[in-house]
Amino acid sequence: MTKFDQAKLLMRARKLQKELQKEVIVVEAGDGAVKVEITGEQKIKKISIDPEQVDLEDVGQLERWLEDAIKDAIGQSQRLAAEKMQPVMGALGNLGL
Repeated sequence: MTKFDQAKLLMRARKLQKELQKEVIVVEAGDGAVKVEITGEQKIKKISIDPEQVDLEDVGQLERWLEDAIKDAIGQSQRLAAEKMQPVMGALGNLGL
């Protein structure tokens, strides 16, 4: 692989990373009681809780919904990143990066 090809791959990887920064995944739990927004880089942008759907007598349920939503959001974000980066990462792996 030539230096030019290597540079093109690195530029493509950086471009994909910037695209992932802009991607936003929205996950809900508890029938919409909890909503988590996360980027393709696995950075949480926002967590929303609908007070009308939350029973303050059962804080444990709210905690479970938050945990489920965050786990699901991270999983979806990781899958998205892997899908977008797979072609580039395979080629970059040949460079020892």
